[in-house]
Amino acid sequence: MAEITIRGAGIFGLSIAWACAQRGATVQVIDPGGPAAGSSGGIVGALAPHVPENWNAKKAFQLDSLLMAAPFWHEIEATGGGQSGYARKGRLQPIADDAGLALAHRRSETAQALWQENAIWQVVPTTGAAWEPNSPSGWLIHDTLSALIHPRLACAALVQALRAKGVNVTAKGADRGQVLWATGVAGLAEMTAAHSRMVGSGVKGQAALLAYDARGLPQLFAGGVHVIPHGDGTVAIGSTSEREYNSPDQTDAQLDDVIAAARAAVPALAQAQVIDRWAGVRPRSRSRAPMLGAWPGRSGHYVANGGFKIGFGMAPKVAQVMADLMLDGRDTIPDGFRVEDNF
Repeated sequence: MAEITIRGAGIFGLSIAWACAQRGATVQVIDPGGPAAGSSGGIVGALAPHVPENWNAKKAFQLDSLLMAAPFWHEIEATGGGQSGYARKGRLQPIADDAGLALAHRRSETAQALWQENAIWQVVPTTGAAWEPNSPSGWLIHDTLSALIHPRLACAALVQALRAKGVNVTAKGADRGQVLWATGVAGLAEMTAAHSRMVGSGVKGQAALLAYDARGLPQLFAGGVHVIPHGDGTVAIGSTSEREYNSPDQTDAQLDDVIAAARAAVPALAQAQVIDRWAGVRPRSRSRAPMLGAWPGRSGHYVANGGFKIGFGMAPKVAQVMADLMLDGRDTIPDGFRVEDNF
């Protein structure tokens, strides 16, 4: 029976632990900060696809992962009894003008070819419903591939499911067997320090939670802001992308701008009360894709990092690929995702 040590209890570490435990490995997860202590403890949770054009390995990997998400999260919920907040309710986006309308129609055709019968990207007229973004053209993009999740609840659900499998998350412990490093921004800094150029860095994000009940409705992307209606009767909006910052976990006027943009784009939120403000630093690899695979020069050690804004959406496929590699020696990591691609 394989032994696996996971260093890091964010979404990548917990998901890979789950995939390994499901295959019968003996797994331990170690994180001094506890589960979801870093950027995985955020509040937004937009599982939104890349636009269906200029297809590449990253977009194909993401499509596979988004299609895996429903059974992945449903099994976790059934095993541990926790709720992840996962729901595939689609997404609405406003179309600004005639050029945007023409582009949206072209993308509906490419989506049909690329997504096939798994999901659709279509142009629909505005209806005047309360839960719609302002659209100057009177038209919206509606896709049925986008889903949402509650990041904090999802990580808690994974911890509960792992516990049901006999896997606990501890603050400290000695490595046993193969070691997977899913240590986020700290891990990127460690690898950068050991190499001649930057492997990756942290990008700060700020988000807010509003008291508005739109549960069961599609998520929105408007005014440059993700608007996510969670199943608990709140709406999350975000986020900023800050390469330079002074305080990694404090919100400031930049979040006020995000809130103002969301309210301008979605009139239904104009009077919604802000009930929570969040800031955190997300790990971004130099290649911008998740960084996966064996750690060069460190036998028996592996890396899963660089989830940045798409970590939760990529997690089911990342977990599968890393379990394949560590347990079966089967390498299905796409080009551009490898650890060495960032060195």
